[in-house]
Amino acid sequence: MKRIACLLVFVSFLLSVAAQPKLSILPEPVEIKTGEGFFVLNPSSSISTSSTDAELSRLAEQLSATLSRSTGFKMPVRAGGIMTNNVGNILLQINKSNDAVLGNEGYRLNIGQAVVTISANKPAGLYYGIQSLLQLLPKEIDQKKAAANVNWQVPVADITDYPRFAWRGLMFDVSRHFFTKQEVKDFIDEMVRYKYNLLHMHLTDDEGWRIEIKSYPKLTEKGAWNVKRVGTFGNFTPPAADEPRDYGGFYTQDDIGELVKYAKERYVDILPEIDIPGHSLATIASYPELSCSPGADKYMVRSGEKIMNWYSGGFTALVDNTLCPANEKVYTFLDKVFGEIAALFPFEYIHMGGDECAKNFWEKNPEILSLMKKEKLKDMHEVQSYFVKRVSKIVSSKGKKMIGWDEILEGGLAPNAAVMSWRGMKGGIEAAKMGHEVVMSPTTFAYLDYMQSDPVVEPPVYATLRLKKSYEFEPVPEGVDAKLIKGGQGNIWSEQLYNTRHLQYMTWPRGMALAECLWSPKSARNWNKFTQKVENNFERMDIRQVKYARAMFDPVFVVKKDSRDSILIELSTEVEGLDIHYSFDNSHPDNFYPKYDQPLSIPKEAQVLKVVTYRNGIVMSRQIDMPVKEIRRRADAIKK
Repeated sequence: MKRIACLLVFVSFLLSVAAQPKLSILPEPVEIKTGEGFFVLNPSSSISTSSTDAELSRLAEQLSATLSRSTGFKMPVRAGGIMTNNVGNILLQINKSNDAVLGNEGYRLNIGQAVVTISANKPAGLYYGIQSLLQLLPKEIDQKKAAANVNWQVPVADITDYPRFAWRGLMFDVSRHFFTKQEVKDFIDEMVRYKYNLLHMHLTDDEGWRIEIKSYPKLTEKGAWNVKRVGTFGNFTPPAADEPRDYGGFYTQDDIGELVKYAKERYVDILPEIDIPGHSLATIASYPELSCSPGADKYMVRSGEKIMNWYSGGFTALVDNTLCPANEKVYTFLDKVFGEIAALFPFEYIHMGGDECAKNFWEKNPEILSLMKKEKLKDMHEVQSYFVKRVSKIVSSKGKKMIGWDEILEGGLAPNAAVMSWRGMKGGIEAAKMGHEVVMSPTTFAYLDYMQSDPVVEPPVYATLRLKKSYEFEPVPEGVDAKLIKGGQGNIWSEQLYNTRHLQYMTWPRGMALAECLWSPKSARNWNKFTQKVENNFERMDIRQVKYARAMFDPVFVVKKDSRDSILIELSTEVEGLDIHYSFDNSHPDNFYPKYDQPLSIPKEAQVLKVVTYRNGIVMSRQIDMPVKEIRRRADAIKK
């Protein structure tokens, strides 16, 4: 009898453990201690604050609005620590004495059966604690109207959390294709869910100048508009002279003020980028006198036609899209532009670009050659360095620090400049060893405009970056002083992004991977756990109607040759627990078709290999149709 009683107790214990759900928070917190039972929101729940501080009250009101919208409960806010006796209340608390563990952005989230307490040293920490709490609530919390028949419970737990890096950014290119003020706000709303705190806005490029500069009105009167083209960017035919230039747009200075305020209320800084001296065709089209080249008065804002020749090891320009380093008017122009930019953006840095500056027009220009002789400059890299150093002084004169892409290292770097390393990690390593601060944003891990799956199924871009590779991002290279690595960011270039739905598709879930790399301790990262959390977030994004890529479920194709030079196709998946089914007979495979278990050979007359993944009888991936011609092309490309 005693054995039966003990067995029943043991079974009861197992059932209670099984009933306690795993906590899913992305990015992964520093420490989670789970308890027993649940905290439950109810119609009598309220939100209290530890003081009457205005910012604390604003956070409480924000949380109340979110919870009330989805639960239908009123969720009143009670300032100054006043709490009712009933259970189901939330307390937001600023620590009276500084908690050294948490820093400025950390928080402690104590979830008891009666009360949830979020405590932090600073309001930013409370905000991030709120994001974690929202992720622990049922997915219906993301509904825009009251959800029926939902048990609004949160598992009991104690969570301690703080970021690994202070710079956790996403770069949003609003120049190649213009995105509205509301679309930028929507983007901010998504990034803060995953505790990003930096929005890098790429505001100028060959395709458009996107910010009002009162000193130079033509920048937006002319420079913000081009001819609309739809298709594959970079291969468009040059617009005819009579085609309307009415595609584009810009942000007024009032718009920028509104965006800065909106971001700040969500603890996001905005880093403005004015990309110079290259990528400046929109500038030159507006003010041709800033160019070195004759005929610049005929230049127009680019609409996606070819303007550069790219080749192995370099590039040259077909039109001179650079500001002239030997022209004093350029520095007068930049002094006024950066003066207005500095007044609009409170963030301590201004980004000057500095990337992909073609110098073939400089090499033949008498003004540049005269400047080289006068300043004793040895080559074109030193010409650009001369320009960068002058820009750095202008930015410093506005009370700001300068940051640029890693090309600003070439020819010598201005003493106080920071470097954003995009061409792999090499530039960042070099800059850090010189004592400069670095933000890592390498193409190898962080370029979110790259294809996410096999090129036969993705919108065409020149490279592929799968989710698992992004999750391997480690911002601090070996042998580098970690104190000089400010953090990292993902970059979203918009040449091929025509609308916000495609923007979302390219950003998520790779943006989640980078968020965890930048926030969570390195030791806390676990690929399989991460993918489970991503799937949880997909359900929430469906409710929010945010588009995302399911590429992590897509099969990976590897083409090889055996010892007899016959072609073999190896298939695999990034995510565990998926079955791969395939056909060679032109029909669409489902989970009743052959399951992949060994490398495939191509049947003699086959024209296409069709592949799809399933889990427990449910389709998980897109069907990918891989032409046999493409398989043979890849096989031929294998080095013998």
